[in-house]
Amino acid sequence: MTMGSATTTQQAYGEPWYWDNRYANESGPFDWYQKYQSLAPLINLYVPRHPHRRILVVGCGNSAFSQGMADDGYEDVVSIDISSVVIQAMQSKYSSRSDLKYLQMDARDMNGFQTASFDAVIDKGTLDSLLCGSNSQQNAARMLSEVWRVLKDKGVYILVTYGAPLYRLRLLKESSSWVIKLHVIDKLVSEDKSEHLIWELTNPVPLNDDGSSAEALLGNNPDVHFIYICTKDNSLKPGLKHEVSVD
Repeated sequence: MTMGSATTTQQAYGEPWYWDNRYANESGPFDWYQKYQSLAPLINLYVPRHPHRRILVVGCGNSAFSQGMADDGYEDVVSIDISSVVIQAMQSKYSSRSDLKYLQMDARDMNGFQTASFDAVIDKGTLDSLLCGSNSQQNAARMLSEVWRVLKDKGVYILVTYGAPLYRLRLLKESSSWVIKLHVIDKLVSEDKSEHLIWELTNPVPLNDDGSSAEALLGNNPDVHFIYICTKDNSLKPGLKHEVSVD
């Protein structure tokens, strides 16, 4: 793929036709960044399993992540994707599973969901794909506004991304009133638990206002995915300083 064609492809990441074409030619499941088993300890920590807890997975694609959550005891997992092709395939695949629901929907416009109707929103790469596309800042802001809207007060937005704090923190803080914690996970998680990890998954990375503390600790361009735990807090009024955890 040439530089020009790669750029054109990235610009199409926010377009339904790109994903329809991709999923029409993709046979098996694919998980962006991390599989559920790798992230389960963190998901369980911030979204404890509860009979009435409702989870939204945005940009689900043909990932097995939602199935992993349901198999792990989450009883109401709703997954959306902009591609009607992949949603039809997933609806057919999981037609016998009442704990898994698949809907064709754009994360930038989730008017099919009521305000404050989810306990958690999970995003592996969807915000990143919008940031690669045309009108990236506007599209990212629209999506984050919708995520905030559909979350209940004290609900959590779990963002798994390649974006370091120096690039993602400002975007998150400008979008809505979040209380933000940062975790990291090695991009390639080894089955050998004795192997040295860059940072323990369930241990928050110290995070200051501009995110420079994370770079000072982890180094420049560490081989990790960044996981932002953004808790919606209605008591933080617009215009006030957003809180960043310094655990």
